[in-house]
Amino acid sequence: MTDENETAWLGIDLGTQSVRALAVTVDGTVLGQGSAPLGGRREGVRHEQDPERWWEAVRTASRSALLTLTGVRIGGLAVCGTSGTVLLTDAEGRPVSPALMYDDARAAAEAAGLREAGLAVQDTWALPKALWLAREYGGKGGRVTHQPDVVTARLTGGPVPTDSSHALKTGYDVERGAWPDVALDLPEVVLPGTRLGEVCAAAAEATGIPAGTPVIAGMTDGCAAQIAAGALRHGSWNSVLGTTLVLKGATPDPVRDPAGVVYNHRAPGGTWLPGGASSVGAGALPRDADPRGMDERAAAFEPSGTVAYPLVSRGERFPFLAPDATAFQLGTPADDADRWAGLLQGVAFAERLCLDYLHHLGAPLDGPLTLTGGAARSRYWNQLRADILGRPARIPEQTEPALGMAALALHGTTGTPLAEAAEHMVRIRTVVDPRPGRTALFAEPYARLVDELTSRGWLPAPIAAHAHSRLDRDTGRCSHPPRGAGNHDGAAPTDGTTP
Repeated sequence: MTDENETAWLGIDLGTQSVRALAVTVDGTVLGQGSAPLGGRREGVRHEQDPERWWEAVRTASRSALLTLTGVRIGGLAVCGTSGTVLLTDAEGRPVSPALMYDDARAAAEAAGLREAGLAVQDTWALPKALWLAREYGGKGGRVTHQPDVVTARLTGGPVPTDSSHALKTGYDVERGAWPDVALDLPEVVLPGTRLGEVCAAAAEATGIPAGTPVIAGMTDGCAAQIAAGALRHGSWNSVLGTTLVLKGATPDPVRDPAGVVYNHRAPGGTWLPGGASSVGAGALPRDADPRGMDERAAAFEPSGTVAYPLVSRGERFPFLAPDATAFQLGTPADDADRWAGLLQGVAFAERLCLDYLHHLGAPLDGPLTLTGGAARSRYWNQLRADILGRPARIPEQTEPALGMAALALHGTTGTPLAEAAEHMVRIRTVVDPRPGRTALFAEPYARLVDELTSRGWLPAPIAAHAHSRLDRDTGRCSHPPRGAGNHDGAAPTDGTTP
């Protein structure tokens, strides 16, 4: 039963496979939750979704989340989406193109042209995809729009500004507050936490969210998960493991990366949120397997007889940039449990290499590490990751990006500092410590993977050397390489804040 005078904050997460909605009190109590599935179209490098399905799923998820909240006030809401997902809309904010998802790679030619013009973008980022969409669909209307903007426009009853977090991969310079000089119809940009408007009567009838509820500008799903992890104090890091892997931290200054692999979001209050998105993740696991049963059997293979780099799709974005990289597995697994073990360990090795790369760039890593995302439900995988990383890992009670959006809604509506709002809402379920001797046990296969990535020409030799130098250390050590050590050969110059 809920208190008649209680206030809940609504967070909505537009994920790859579903929409999630959480109604959360200021102390982190989840009063209601709902979800609805999403489907898409994948063909080779193509990955798109129908934007109209997002609104249908939001209607279902929101109604489910609010179904039993009789007498509870909804104080505000915020929406997050997948980073780099982009589409075109008309003057009324209605979609006129499919949405190109975060890993759609059809705009490789446009990305190459932008890089030649001096912009450090990756093939799957939103800016080249927006140019591709303008060429293919621009005759129907051309406003560049990010995934959450479609939903917030429907909630408020008209087009809204985008937030600087989702705009980052569309080329928005967060430090200068400016768009790049490109031939696109780009939206107005506001900071995350800005009030966009209120839920209109039509949206209230469709979703069950009360009319007049404040709608707050959100952040990307990776940033949302970071808020949900309470990882907003300087030196803190959050590793989000779902279909793919996203690692994000909190620092007083941007982390400068000459290769453009690490990019920097900006949180309300001025803290920088550097990080990167890898293409390895749980999406590489066989879908017809029983995860719990396979985890139990995989424990017999530590380390596995195979060394894997389990890419979900072609190309890698972090901890190195290699558009042509493909998944591989060295060695022959003894059975399907050994193969499963190799995939779990391979993701954790990639995670460690991300931390080694961040250390190479001089990023502070001495704060707590929090694990979130769907894979954090696996107790075995959490322990394995702590062992391979050689550092403790916090596991929150709720691992949903939607929780982060609830905290952002609280911040944007009441002015409560975001870090404080997150710490009030986040409940740490447990802390997983690495088991004695286990980190050293995985040093040899990790080094073998690093060497293989280097021999294939994907991982720069200076990064590999740095990873080797840290084999006997945990990944939380705070000693840094000399200033400028991140300037490895062949890297394109960048200011570290524009994608």
